[in-house]
Amino acid sequence: MRLALLLVLGFGAAFLLVQNAVAQTENIEVRGKNPVEARFLPQGHIRMSLCPGSVHLVGRDDSLLRVSYQTHSGRDEDVHVRVQVSGEEAGIRVTGCPHNNFQLTIEVPRSSNLYVRMFAGEMNVNGISGDKDVELHAGQLNIELGKPEDYAHVDASVLSGDLEASAFDVSKGGLFRSFDRSGPGKYRVHAHVGAGQIELR
Repeated sequence: MRLALLLVLGFGAAFLLVQNAVAQTENIEVRGKNPVEARFLPQGHIRMSLCPGSVHLVGRDDSLLRVSYQTHSGRDEDVHVRVQVSGEEAGIRVTGCPHNNFQLTIEVPRSSNLYVRMFAGEMNVNGISGDKDVELHAGQLNIELGKPEDYAHVDASVLSGDLEASAFDVSKGGLFRSFDRSGPGKYRVHAHVGAGQIELR
């Protein structure tokens, strides 16, 4: 009887492990679908490659990735979204975006770690408490940091433009501007814009 019970418990635990693994593995690739959603646990690492536009990266309090957009041109069918989730790693790629008035919103678990690359446009990062590694070739990058003491290391740079970091009393403008700070926290931030503006607040 005891052996049978152990076997049942063992099979039950194995089933839960398999079920959990399946729930955390997704590969979604769609064109013209809006929004696109996938389950993803907090404290994971998310890599994003995004087309130019006005982008909002927003933290949320549940275990969900959500990609939504507005084209203002009726060309939704051209927008190609790919979301891949494998355990604690996720990838989001958005291509085929219209060149005018494209607005993209990506919601992630609040404690996510971000690696984001975008060629040009405006990017706003709000309500996300993990590591942030964000670069734009040209445009404006606004990142909400919160408390400076939450960060172990922060560096930001522009090749040409303005660099504002009110949380660290930094305000610079011109060519090849940068700053670098270390602190007692656990998060890291890297922010870079080729030509344009960075604001860390």
